[in-house]
Amino acid sequence: MKVLITGGAGYIGGTVTRLLLSRGHKVTVYDNLCHSKLSAVAEGAELVQGDLADGELLQKTLTSQRFDGVMHFAALIEAGESMQRPEIYFRNNTASTLTLLESMLATGHDRLVFSSTAACYGEPEKTPILEDAKLQPTNAYGESKLLVEQMLGWMNRVHGFRYASLRYFNVAGAVEGYGEAHEPESHLIPLILDVALGRRKSIKIFGQDYPTKDGTCVRDYIHVRDLAEAHLLALSALESKSRLIYNIGNGQGFTVREVIESVQRVTGRPIAVEECPRRAGDPAVLVASSEKIKSELGWKPELADLDVIIASAWEWHQKRYA
Repeated sequence: MKVLITGGAGYIGGTVTRLLLSRGHKVTVYDNLCHSKLSAVAEGAELVQGDLADGELLQKTLTSQRFDGVMHFAALIEAGESMQRPEIYFRNNTASTLTLLESMLATGHDRLVFSSTAACYGEPEKTPILEDAKLQPTNAYGESKLLVEQMLGWMNRVHGFRYASLRYFNVAGAVEGYGEAHEPESHLIPLILDVALGRRKSIKIFGQDYPTKDGTCVRDYIHVRDLAEAHLLALSALESKSRLIYNIGNGQGFTVREVIESVQRVTGRPIAVEECPRRAGDPAVLVASSEKIKSELGWKPELADLDVIIASAWEWHQKRYA
């Protein structure tokens, strides 16, 4: 297949790019490199450096060759920042995605795998969360992604546009030679690993009074390799299906303190903790039910153990700063 990947120089997009290339597919990465580096583009992928808001360049790219599908990862991803500057999330995540969809329609491309998020659910009424749960985001990041899902639903109904929306839970871990490298970093596991490496004095725990076993937030962690496999299955499924919505998670939750304990086990190093107030928009518990994609597409997480996920991230993290 020939696949266009927006945000293909990022953590998840870059992992999916590498998996596609390893299986003999051709990949064109479309990325403005605002949060990544040229070196993050996988060897063997073609790069188009550009912004999603540039409809002219998008159409030029989409007419340069016939793509079998588009995978859309390019987005701002910080929930906390979205509660301070919601306007840039709606501009970058929602409006720019509309530009991509318009460009795809104009050039006859009708297969998209969309990088959505568990943040679409907000504070869930029950867990594990099913795909038909109420969608009520508690932060602007989740709302910016939910608006895209709503646009895709209408594109499907009106134009027959084929799409898969994958609602990720917390993605972590690394594959051989490639892992999480956000600048600045805001995700829990790499931040804790920074403490283990001595690059950071302590890890902040935001909120100790949530209704959980130890008062800290509970999250569902999925290995980035398992997530990448789900994208390839979803793209293939769009050959015969026109609308797919799936949760991608492990189906088990861990508190922030349990993640810290896992890092201490894996690294053998103490982790200093700083307790801080809650952040706006953080739900107490987000745990997925991924039974739907398992039963319909045969997907199964192979790297579900938290210590295994953290060990792969630790190996990458050490090499990154060696």
